[in-house]
Amino acid sequence: MDLYRGTISKRDRRAFLPQPIPQESLRRILQAGRMTPSSKNAEPNRFIVVQTPEGKQALADLSPMARWLAEAAAVIVIVQVNEHPFDAGRCAQNMMLAAWNDGIGSCPAHLPEEPLRQLLGIPADVSINRVIGFGYLDPERSGPPPAIARKRKPLEELVHHERW
Repeated sequence: MDLYRGTISKRDRRAFLPQPIPQESLRRILQAGRMTPSSKNAEPNRFIVVQTPEGKQALADLSPMARWLAEAAAVIVIVQVNEHPFDAGRCAQNMMLAAWNDGIGSCPAHLPEEPLRQLLGIPADVSINRVIGFGYLDPERSGPPPAIARKRKPLEELVHHERW
């Protein structure tokens, strides 16, 4: 996949097929996260991979807005041994693009931190940063719902040169 085309064609999707992600693809997603540049090359990101039906359901039960996580093939929680939100965001995007390259969709989710910490045994000194569901897209539900479908703003409306 052409990197530019892949970057602009990737959309967040929450409807997945009941199909597991091959271990090689999961490894590539995690490797993309591991290889993400980090501030001062600190490599703060760590990954918790949840794939069992019980584990995914427990995550989904933490928030009504994250019920769809139960249907993901895998959920990856990015935590950081040294908090750096910018590095976590870059890591998350790299992982989602690597997945997209393999035909795997993804979407970030927000879960309440303390229940998530307790559920996954995350130490108190480790920062919880991102939760991402991954899976093969359901082609019948791959488009945005009509209620939220819209065209993007033109680039000229978003870009300022030299000053605001």
